[in-house]
Amino acid sequence: MSLQVTIAKLLLKLPGNLLVKLSGGKPVEINGRVLDPQFQFIAHGAASQPPMSSLSPQDARAASAAGLAMFTEAPEPGVSFHDDEIPSRNRHKIPVRIYRPDNQDPAAPVMVYYHFGGGVIGDLDTCHVFCSILAKRVRCPILSVDYRLAPEHKFPAGLNDAIDAYEWALRNGEKLGAPSGIATIGGDSMGGNFTAIVAQEMMRERKPLPLLQLLIYPATELENEFPSYTAFGEAYPLSADTMRWFMDQYLPEGQNRADVRLSPARETRLEDLPTAIVVTAGFDPLVDDGAAYAELLRRSGVDVTFKCYDSLAHGFTAFTGVVKAARKACEEIAGMVAEAYAGFDLKDD
Repeated sequence: MSLQVTIAKLLLKLPGNLLVKLSGGKPVEINGRVLDPQFQFIAHGAASQPPMSSLSPQDARAASAAGLAMFTEAPEPGVSFHDDEIPSRNRHKIPVRIYRPDNQDPAAPVMVYYHFGGGVIGDLDTCHVFCSILAKRVRCPILSVDYRLAPEHKFPAGLNDAIDAYEWALRNGEKLGAPSGIATIGGDSMGGNFTAIVAQEMMRERKPLPLLQLLIYPATELENEFPSYTAFGEAYPLSADTMRWFMDQYLPEGQNRADVRLSPARETRLEDLPTAIVVTAGFDPLVDDGAAYAELLRRSGVDVTFKCYDSLAHGFTAFTGVVKAARKACEEIAGMVAEAYAGFDLKDD
């Protein structure tokens, strides 16, 4: 760890009012929401860095990985993990990371998890700590998916990997100490987009639905931009420009963004979808996406739990090591999932 990182982590332990003074002199407030002081301090420090939209995809991946490495912490004790590969429809191997808690419930279904990154950046380390929190709290195995990224592999390559991983989990739950034939899914940002679409695809194809869908600050509408794109367009770490840059990399030229395999909010038949937990961050261009989709699900009769963490920013699942409120939020989300699992009333046969 560099001296600069060490100093930054020490400073982040200062009281919130001092962090605010060190990062602009007054709290960041938009639409009545006040940004968490630790997030404000980190955003202030990152302001001197070039915007992601000015980088090549390869440089953006490297910069993102380096930045997140500064904010990470050790995974949860009592959770083992290992990397593996699973087959896909195109016979290529999909890298995955499998988490198994020491206190695993043999009746608990595996959760398939998709990391954030706009379909362009991110990997198995992006959601490493959060997946370990989920595994320990929910007492279930987690299958984290390293899906293919754009622009090398444009839409729908990454989504196809997400679908293939879910269907593999259905067939192979017993290999992970879980029941076969059932699974849950979850993800954040682009991973939340994948989660919504995988559930819809299973519904449209009349295949086994996930028992639960966990959508954390998901992108659900890519054709039109909600007002939050303007209100929080300059937010850190996801700005409106970065989101548009992601889509430029992710989509083939001429792609219809209203396609339900890109914009799940465009699906008109939602009533058969499984129970959903939808979580958003207050300082995020995508905050309206998640709220609107949760409302669409609710109006269609889907059982929905919705929570907005007003003081947090997009990507907070990766900031558990330095932002106390992010750590608390991740633990609360895992608790929501555990509560939903308890309602499945599954038995170990």
